[in-house]
Amino acid sequence: MRSGWRKGIHFWFILPGVGIASFAISYFSHSGGSVTFEEPVGTDVAKGAALYLEYCASCHGEELEGEVNWHTPKEDGTLPAPPHDENGHTWHHGDDLLFNYTKLGGQVALEAAGVSGFQSGMPGFADQLSDREIRDILSFIKSSWPEKIREIQRQRTEGATTTERAGN
Repeated sequence: MRSGWRKGIHFWFILPGVGIASFAISYFSHSGGSVTFEEPVGTDVAKGAALYLEYCASCHGEELEGEVNWHTPKEDGTLPAPPHDENGHTWHHGDDLLFNYTKLGGQVALEAAGVSGFQSGMPGFADQLSDREIRDILSFIKSSWPEKIREIQRQRTEGATTTERAGN
């Protein structure tokens, strides 16, 4: 009889912990107007490649090479579109920032992450691309990186916070 009582006590201590953890994950991953990127199993890299050519290549290049002199600001203060290959800095950022940057636009995504004093020329694609299509594009971009860079980016995604700074 006593062992059943102990099992019941364990249940009542564990249940609130699970509820609190679920709430915290939900709250922090959807606060600030940002969306948490989750790369679904079965992301369509081929579809992402086609969508990249249609929506992204005009600025970031058909071969992910970015614009010339992408480190040098334009006359309007924005930076040219960076490369998305291993020579750029896309892989320096976690998935949440990349997803929000694409969906909401650079300026909105940076402000939501608490970054100020940086002017982004990246438009948002929320009205043109579904979340799944954005994930497909990001999966295509990531598929072009060497495994070592993909692993570094995975680690940055796991350690990323909502206050991730631009340029890291």
